[in-house]
Amino acid sequence: MTVQRNVRTWVAATAVSAVLGGCATTPPEQDPVQIKLRDLDARIERIERLMTNQGLLELANEMEALRADVRGMHDSIDKEQNEREVGRKRLHDVYLDLDARIKALEARSAVTGAAAPAEAPADVAPVPATAPTAAAPRPVATAPIPGADGTDRGDYQAAFTLLKDSQYDQSIAAFSKFIVDHPDSALADNAQYWLGEAYYVNRDFPTALAAFQRVVDRYPQSRKLPDSLLKVGYCNYELGRWDLAKAALKQVTASYADTPAGHLAQLRLEKIQSENH
Repeated sequence: MTVQRNVRTWVAATAVSAVLGGCATTPPEQDPVQIKLRDLDARIERIERLMTNQGLLELANEMEALRADVRGMHDSIDKEQNEREVGRKRLHDVYLDLDARIKALEARSAVTGAAAPAEAPADVAPVPATAPTAAAPRPVATAPIPGADGTDRGDYQAAFTLLKDSQYDQSIAAFSKFIVDHPDSALADNAQYWLGEAYYVNRDFPTALAAFQRVVDRYPQSRKLPDSLLKVGYCNYELGRWDLAKAALKQVTASYADTPAGHLAQLRLEKIQSENH
């Protein structure tokens, strides 16, 4: 009986040893728990990589969008600058063309028998632009003026038509008569200015200077004020009074910079500078 008990004990011990020995020899990589953990680790790593790549992709897209916006802004700025430069050049060309046409008109009137240009006496001090030499008034016309009807508008239109038709002496007489007959007319400042233009085209610069200065002195609110100041500068230029010409032209550029008169004044100032006056 004792022998049987010992046999049973040995068999049980052997079986336990076999089971324990079998577990101990199972490779760890075949452990289901370890396999599951490694799989989870791999999946997490892949997710992290995907999230990182997705974040970089979104950041790259945002950067590209910003670059596109910046390029668009640069393009808009360049386009605006080009348009502004083209407009400035076109305006400059218009003023150059206008100045050239005025000079051509002056030259043509001189060729067709206009009065010779008056020269400023070398021994006479320049007269300030604000108080030009008073020219002797031309006699007011007594002959009927074509188209004049005795009203301010009718008489003004008749005088202006003579000026447009290059009948400068007749227009001088007509505008002079208008100023005498209609001193309080709303067109009196215009008539005074065009009287100066008629003298200017006839190259009677001293008388033209006096006529333009009267616009400045008598009609400070006139729409013809910038053009009158410009012509004061032009007349002094033609008379060789460089300082007075520059003073008048600078006044135009300072007060009326963005007007045709302001740009023409700037062109004439540049011409004076180029001529070293």
